[in-house]
Amino acid sequence: MGEFKHGLFGCFDNCTLCIVTYFVPCYTVGKTAEAVGESCLMCGLAWLFTGCIAGGIVRGKVRAQKGIEGSGLGDFCLHMFCPFCAIIQDRQEVLDGPGVAGESMARV
Repeated sequence: MGEFKHGLFGCFDNCTLCIVTYFVPCYTVGKTAEAVGESCLMCGLAWLFTGCIAGGIVRGKVRAQKGIEGSGLGDFCLHMFCPFCAIIQDRQEVLDGPGVAGESMARV
């Protein structure tokens, strides 16, 4: 089993993501959910109303997809007590996947 590539407090590894998440966290949660096969809109709205529950579920799916150790209770607690850091860490994990990070258009 693996670990997250970015630490929980590595929020400033991607300043743009940090700023977007601070002002519109439901968007970041939705885009992360979309990356793991869930509905962006539904998960973003669910986060608005349930916060740590929806965030914990999305984090669990990120962990499952990336083979990262952890538990549902730990996911819930992270999203309860440190929601912005957890949201950003989840998003950075899916952005670091193949075909996403460093993606560029090659000129032919």
